[in-house]
Amino acid sequence: MQTYTILDKKDTRSGFGAGLTYLGKTNKNVVALCADLTGSLKMDAFAKAHPDRFFQVGIAEANMMGIAAGLTIGGKIPFTGTFANFSTGRVYDQIRQSIAYSGKNVKICASHAGLTLGEDGATHQILEDVGMMRMLPGMVVINPCDYNQTMAATIAIAQHQGPVYLRFGRPVVPNFTSPDQIFEIGKAVTLNTGADVSIFATGHLVWKAIEAGHILAQQGIDAEIINIHTIKPLDVNTVIQSVKKTGCAVTAEEHQLNGGLGDAIAQTLVCNLPRPIEMVGVNDSFGESGKPEELLEKYGLHAQAIVNAALKSIKRKM
Repeated sequence: MQTYTILDKKDTRSGFGAGLTYLGKTNKNVVALCADLTGSLKMDAFAKAHPDRFFQVGIAEANMMGIAAGLTIGGKIPFTGTFANFSTGRVYDQIRQSIAYSGKNVKICASHAGLTLGEDGATHQILEDVGMMRMLPGMVVINPCDYNQTMAATIAIAQHQGPVYLRFGRPVVPNFTSPDQIFEIGKAVTLNTGADVSIFATGHLVWKAIEAGHILAQQGIDAEIINIHTIKPLDVNTVIQSVKKTGCAVTAEEHQLNGGLGDAIAQTLVCNLPRPIEMVGVNDSFGESGKPEELLEKYGLHAQAIVNAALKSIKRKM
């Protein structure tokens, strides 16, 4: 099992802020819009450096999406910023009608996603956003795992023509991917090659999958661990080739089981290579107020849950 060094611990939203700051210096067409959460989204540096390219729309998320769609007509590349709940649930109609339907080049950047929003509770802990965005034709859905990858993803999506949903979070998490990585949309990253089970993880659960891999290795189980940072378009070839080798799969995500990464992997396997699959995620439930790590533990989004799912998946293939 390959060992990864934790470079430091940072929140992924700061990776977004760093990426946006870089884009501000290197791409004059990039503009930013925020719905009264500039500090929370780490958009301060961009706003200060480029006041003529930053639009504070206030608590008017639907209007923000409409403005962003309009800005693309003039060749601008708008990055919208607010919490994931407000970036999707509150404005789904505007995203569908004004952005996705006409393929507008808007980058919907969503912080504080999932249970790890923590103490703000169930009303803000959206766990359905990936599914909502996945179903929109032409929408790219990205969920990076750490600070460095979020920064790289933010920079990369400016070069993609079309709507993108970029999901990231508030908690401080291990930062372990390369600071000079080149982010390739739609290309999964294999973190450990293995022969016994394929573990596909996304977002904050990628590090949990690495931890699970070490536990499994102590039991003589060789897990292949793959970081699915792009949920749509899914790297179908990597998924199929991995499961063809291992014979079974596990998915891990900070999202509802319905509509998320697990659904995407299961659909791929059913259509191409039917094999046992177990899923780690939130099972048809809202969240609650609490500390991020305690919530991950309570809702079964931790390393041991991934280990248990891997053992079950292996048993089913045998």
